[in-house]
Amino acid sequence: MTISSKIKIIAFDADDTLWVNEPYYRDTEKAFYRLLKDYLPEDKVSQMLLETESINIKMYGYGVKGFVLSMIETALKITDNKADNKIINQIIDLGKALIYPPMVLIDGVKETLQELSKKGLNLVLATKGDLLDQERKLKKSGLAKCFHHIEIMSNKTKADYEVLIERLEILPEEFLMIGNSIKSEILPVLALGSYAIHIPYHTTWAHENVTNTAKNHQRFFEIKSIRELLSVKNLNRAAF
Repeated sequence: MTISSKIKIIAFDADDTLWVNEPYYRDTEKAFYRLLKDYLPEDKVSQMLLETESINIKMYGYGVKGFVLSMIETALKITDNKADNKIINQIIDLGKALIYPPMVLIDGVKETLQELSKKGLNLVLATKGDLLDQERKLKKSGLAKCFHHIEIMSNKTKADYEVLIERLEILPEEFLMIGNSIKSEILPVLALGSYAIHIPYHTTWAHENVTNTAKNHQRFFEIKSIRELLSVKNLNRAAF
């Protein structure tokens, strides 16, 4: 991959861009729905859980711990505070299992990062979530050595990227973000005047779903696989 001289930093999201994450949460949610099947149908439990999570993110941030607290709060709402200790303990056990999921790299990730690193490109990991969660996953992934800087962010808003870019001591137009979430990795970055590449993933958390208003943006690109980065000759729309 040959990048225009304008780009100095290539940043990668982690969850569902480099390794599998959301499917484990989906499996945990399904188990949670089964715990409450005698109270409400799955679609209602799902809706209430998402509403609770969306409110609680402002307090707990992203990651397993906030997710577990939101499941407990939702269970108490649904059962009118009558959820017994068995249900609460089962929810806690679901959360503990989610802390140590299997580490599965997305196809082509390791080889692509290694090749880009060999080319001397400045690669950054820019992921959001709980610090301990992300540190554990990064260690298990074996990818840390591919990055010259690692940033675990509490959120990925325009303001958060401004802080990151300032910390990296570059201009917005010298920054390229690659990720699977239009909401978190594409729109905020484009709003700053940076570049963004979207790699869709088959499973996306409902909280991250937004309309892609960047499709015709001159600094926006979309590829199907991370492997395609190695075949890009220049950073321009015709190359994708």
